Amino acid sequence: MELADIASQMPWFFYISALLFGLIVGSFLNVVVWRWPREESLITPGSHCPKCGKAISWYDNLPVLSWIILAGRCRSCKEPISVRYPLIELAVGLVSVLCFWCFGPSRWYFISFAFFAALFAASIIDLEHRLIPDEISIGGVIIGMGLAFLPGNRVSVSQSIAGAVLGFLILFIVAESYRLIAKKEGMGMGDAKLLAMIGAFLGWRSLPLVLFAGSTLGSVIGVALILASRDRMYKIPFGPFLSVGALVWTVIESKGIHLGASSFGRFLGI
Repeated sequence: MELADIASQMPWFFYISALLFGLIVGSFLNVVVWRWPREESLITPGSHCPKCGKAISWYDNLPVLSWIILAGRCRSCKEPISVRYPLIELAVGLVSVLCFWCFGPSRWYFISFAFFAALFAASIIDLEHRLIPDEISIGGVIIGMGLAFLPGNRVSVSQSIAGAVLGFLILFIVAESYRLIAKKEGMGMGDAKLLAMIGAFLGWRSLPLVLFAGSTLGSVIGVALILASRDRMYKIPFGPFLSVGALVWTVIESKGIHLGASSFGRFLGI
């Protein structure tokens, strides 16, 4: 019996496994998004309370569950532990489930989940530090192009290369045009590199929808944040919205709704 047949007979087992796997990865990403921007080791020291520095035992480091059991406080010093930790773990767990729903028990599930886990880490870092690490974006471009050589990949090598080049150039031109007109920087090159990574993984056909979804969502949330902060110069990171756009494209494309550049243009009426 093939794995796909087993998955069709026991879907709940695979979805729960995907969720648990995502929670574990999310726990690791908590370490990544905290330590990487601070140039700290991802390995040593082990997990510890940021307030008292006490090492966290394995039974207090279970994704989401430990935070609930401890009522969001450190066992040692009783200081509050930010709710961001279980929220990140849960969000990554749900992304894992979504990837499994799109691709089932296949290598494409693992590839897509790794891709979105990297985008998730980049997005959190961008939100907190207005920075997208080159190790994620440029490294992702290289990996995305390499994966295009795998048999069965829906994205060909030429589509991957074109996606990376066009993804970078689109936002590079936008950023440079704004800088020349406004005489100040409006968008960093990190966003251009991140879109290049997305293009390398998803191909050039994904870019119109990724940009449309990302820009629309970014505009709505951006206006809300500006109104809430009453700061017209509030800097809104674009990376998280590009990542959401990539997720939207992946769901649509994996489910057989192929929106190429021309059909997307017709959808917009252009």
